[in-house]
Amino acid sequence: MRPQLRRGIAPSGLMLFLGALWVGALAQTAAPTPDIYTCIDAKGRKLTSDRKIPECTDREQKVLNPSGTLKNRVGPALTAQEREQLEAKNRALQKESLRQEEEKKRNRALLARYPNADAHQKERLEALGQISLVKLAAVKRVSDLQAERAKLLEEMAFYAKDTSRAPANLRQHLETVTQALEVQTRFMADKDQEMARTNARFEEELLRLQPLWRMNAANSAQ
Repeated sequence: MRPQLRRGIAPSGLMLFLGALWVGALAQTAAPTPDIYTCIDAKGRKLTSDRKIPECTDREQKVLNPSGTLKNRVGPALTAQEREQLEAKNRALQKESLRQEEEKKRNRALLARYPNADAHQKERLEALGQISLVKLAAVKRVSDLQAERAKLLEEMAFYAKDTSRAPANLRQHLETVTQALEVQTRFMADKDQEMARTNARFEEELLRLQPLWRMNAANSAQ
């Protein structure tokens, strides 16, 4: 007699069934366990959820591990004013960070241009010397104009009682020389101010460079 097969799941179907169970078990094992959010709302109720709790947006929420231990804390949602203050603070921090970066770039450029005090002093003297040369030329021009004006005033003295009788070209010449003298006087005053500004700039640079030079010297000595 031929042996009778037991009715039920065929061998191939059984393998598929067991494989599906194994995949499902793996999926359950690999699935992350959700965090637990808990808080005490405004009415004093203790609320628990697997996501942030809307009733507690105005207060702190605790995030717990599945074991019940504390994992994290979530702060209350910011008001519009608080968000604006936070954004202003972040902008100020960003601005300060950019300022510091620009200052570092400027320091590097200064060090590259003036590696030591001698180089800085040399350029200062050269800059002041150029201004002085221009001013000396103006001083000489002023001296010449003053001498010329003095002669014209001597000629005008003949017409002291009635200056309208003085020749037109004499009056015009005196006016031209007087205006030129005023221009040169203002020019010399401008050169004095330029010299003061140049000195102030080099003094400001010197204050910035001195600690940088000391730092470089200390690094070189190490």
